Amino acid sequence: QVQLVESGGGLVQPGGSLTLSCVASGLNFESFSVGWFRQAPGKEREGVSCFNSYNGNRYYADSVKGRFTISRDTAKNTVTLQMNDLDAGDAGVYYCAAAQYVQMGFWTHQERYTYWGQGTRVAVSS
Repeated sequence: QVQLVESGGGLVQPGGSLTLSCVASGLNFESFSVGWFRQAPGKEREGVSCFNSYNGNRYYADSVKGRFTISRDTAKNTVTLQMNDLDAGDAGVYYCAAAQYVQMGFWTHQERYTYWGQGTRVAVSS
């Protein structure tokens, strides 16, 4: 049974940092691309970043470029999202998801992801 588990969310002050982790069981991240998505209250879920397992490319939403970094640890079967300089617009529930294949222009397409975690909440407030 495949399971993705996110952790690392919490409350942080504006300008602060958090590191989210996504650990997989029953699935090898070397064979799956992993995306991070977030959903703010009253808004649709949106793509934040993706690690393409096929070529090692990393994709980011324009709103997080230069502030967020996605990385993969194959030994731990974990994908992390380092988030710096957080602001109120970054608050929401963050989900990781796994897809067998995503193309550069389609990484935000949620229907391409087969497995999803339950999410971890990020709050940004002073």
